[in-house]
Amino acid sequence: MAASTHTVTNQVPPLVGYDVFAADLALSEAVDRHLAPAVLDEARGELGTLGLSAGSAQAQEWGAQANEYPPKLRTHDRYGHRIDEVDFHPAWHRLLGHAVTAGLTDAWGREGGHVRRAAGFLVWTQAEAGHGCPLSMTHAAVPALRTDPALAAEWEPLLTSHVYEEGLRPPAQKAGVLFGMGMTEKQGGTDVRSNTTRAEPLAADGEYLLTGHKWFCSAPMSDGFLVLAQAPGGLSCFLVPRVLPDGARNAFAIQRLKDKLGNRSNASSEVEFDGTWARRVGEEGRGVRTIIEMVAATRLDCVVGSAALMRQAVAQAIHHSAYRSAFGGLLIEKPLMRNVLADLALESEAATTLALRLAAAYDADTEEERAFLRIAVPAAKYWVTKRCTAVVGEALECLGGNGYVEESGMPRLLREAPLNSIWEGSGNVQALDVLRALQREPGALDAFLTEVGKARGADHRLDAAIKDLLTELADLDAVEARARRLVERMALVLQGSLLLRWAPPEVADAFCASRLGRDWGSAFGTLPHSLDVATIVERARARER
Repeated sequence: MAASTHTVTNQVPPLVGYDVFAADLALSEAVDRHLAPAVLDEARGELGTLGLSAGSAQAQEWGAQANEYPPKLRTHDRYGHRIDEVDFHPAWHRLLGHAVTAGLTDAWGREGGHVRRAAGFLVWTQAEAGHGCPLSMTHAAVPALRTDPALAAEWEPLLTSHVYEEGLRPPAQKAGVLFGMGMTEKQGGTDVRSNTTRAEPLAADGEYLLTGHKWFCSAPMSDGFLVLAQAPGGLSCFLVPRVLPDGARNAFAIQRLKDKLGNRSNASSEVEFDGTWARRVGEEGRGVRTIIEMVAATRLDCVVGSAALMRQAVAQAIHHSAYRSAFGGLLIEKPLMRNVLADLALESEAATTLALRLAAAYDADTEEERAFLRIAVPAAKYWVTKRCTAVVGEALECLGGNGYVEESGMPRLLREAPLNSIWEGSGNVQALDVLRALQREPGALDAFLTEVGKARGADHRLDAAIKDLLTELADLDAVEARARRLVERMALVLQGSLLLRWAPPEVADAFCASRLGRDWGSAFGTLPHSLDVATIVERARARER
């Protein structure tokens, strides 16, 4: 075919070779806002280095390879010995190693650790989201283990290490470890109190043998797992190491890897315990209470991970529109496309601002902030993760047919988008958790309303939304059927309050007009025509170096 018939024009260059952190003004401003001056320069330097890595061609290639060549289960070696190992493409290990080295499992013991880690998680998982699972589990295991000082002393230095060592060996022989989690079973799912896995105590205090089946066991290649099982005193939490101190493999039969919609690079599994050695974590019969801090931390990661997916999708949509011409001009200059992009950018900035506020509350660790998190985390998890799929889907459409092609990376983002809404409790679970906090912990509502009220008087639409919310909160009888509506309003009011305090006026005005003032349609791109959408789009644009 003659070359003249195949001249390539009007195609968009890849968004590559840029600093993912510096290009995200909402994120970088949140880091400046929430970190103490003593650690800010160091944190910004680390995040800038990580941002350049995340925006590099190399990291993008690692992400593509890790998904193109998903993990494979090897139950036996060549001689017939049971080994239950999961093989990953080298790209997976490079991604995970880079993340651990950057401190994405280390938040609990350093100043501003949660904000620094959340920002890094939001930056780095834009290169590839699947390996965020073991990072999240490893980070979140720390507060659960702290219920047992001896276990915490043994494991916490390894969990928070900045050294990644792949392969199964006794933990004492490794400089860093990863953790997974096994809670749900096929007969109960989220209803973990229906678990049937048994824990039989041994003679040594705190040691048990487990027998049972876990329907979803996250990151089965990890060095250890926190699991729930029924002990004589009731549902309890246990630490299950893959390799015992003497080097022998613990009984941990991986039956199969789940064939999932997205999250293809990450291994999720079904496992059988048959005389599996375990250490109890916390008291017998208090397994849910012991593991709940781990769940709360991973729920925050669901919010951060969804914010990361939204940010990457919006960055790609704006980048495409800035280079692609149609109907006599660049797409980004067309009023209707600008409206769509600005609408998406609002959702992304609101998610990022909320995620970093929650991380800052973890760092503060005051009684009031803990009470605030009790409502704010499940409300944010409910709403932000729900919005993720809609945002990514609309962003994909901005690329037209090119966005529907795997090479664009957008289909992978879209397949990943629903995960965080399901993981660690679906929407109904989050909404009901908010109701429980409202009914049982009045201090949590007081802390939430105090936070929201910090922007009261700044915008009449927020004031009206707060008034409506208080009316709804005044009557909690038979509230379950409208729990989703209530929690949605709580999340939106909180986001509106945060944006009014910290975002540019154009962003806060547009959010309040659309999300709180309800001058908004049922699809993205229906913002009021009077808003300064061009400024909002320009703020959200990711620029190459």
